[in-house]
Amino acid sequence: MSKEMQTIEDILDRYIRPKLSGHGGNIETDGIREGVLYVKLKGHCSGCPSAKYTIESLVKEEVLKHTGLVKDVRLSEEVSQELYDFAKKILSERRINAYADRR
Repeated sequence: MSKEMQTIEDILDRYIRPKLSGHGGNIETDGIREGVLYVKLKGHCSGCPSAKYTIESLVKEEVLKHTGLVKDVRLSEEVSQELYDFAKKILSERRINAYADRR
């Protein structure tokens, strides 16, 4: 891990993760590109309607306050494997229940 990413991880560990864990969530870095830190919210925070607000009001504010390594923080907007697996489980259960209802 680069020194820059270690600094970011230290900031996340100290200021961000404790707050997110209180809501059953976590955060993962997705890299720094062109001065922008990309992050993914995990756990209960993944896919939360307030995710964008959390990034802007909590993560970005704390990261920018404690380091000059990045100029912005943005949410990586891809479907996480965790969310994909959860959706797959729900759809499978519905299919099984629909089949059982036909009998």
